[in-house]
Amino acid sequence: MFVDADSYPSRELLADLASVVASGRCLGGGAVVKMDRAVGWTKLFTPVWNAISRMRRWAAGSFVFCEASVFRELGGFSQELYAAEEIEFSQRLKKLASSRNKKFIILHRHFLVTSARKAHLYSLREHLDMLLQTLRHRGQNLKERATCTLWYDGRR
Repeated sequence: MFVDADSYPSRELLADLASVVASGRCLGGGAVVKMDRAVGWTKLFTPVWNAISRMRRWAAGSFVFCEASVFRELGGFSQELYAAEEIEFSQRLKKLASSRNKKFIILHRHFLVTSARKAHLYSLREHLDMLLQTLRHRGQNLKERATCTLWYDGRR
């Protein structure tokens, strides 16, 4: 299980995770998220992200889980990406799970509470600019540290 240092999984979320792991039917997954100090625009964006996450089965980077042997088999997270490596990993893991008649799921009964720090450090415009750049370049900008300013410009 990978959990960001500024995220707070609840006992209930961890119990759901333990139940899923014990069932043996799931190869990995993630969880829906909730911001700890949400600002205006994140109150709209977070539910949209959670819907996309559940529909596409993309794990948020703040909470990803899988069998350790599968993580090693897939070679872990991409070393080519400076951002969104959890989405790329989710896609590979879903494909492997499907080939083994197992599931990749997004836990949704209990939220992972995660930090809204970046929402306070970066404006909505800066977040949208990053999203538009990623869409325009079809994710190739995520392979360059200099273009992933939301993660690497040093703002803390």
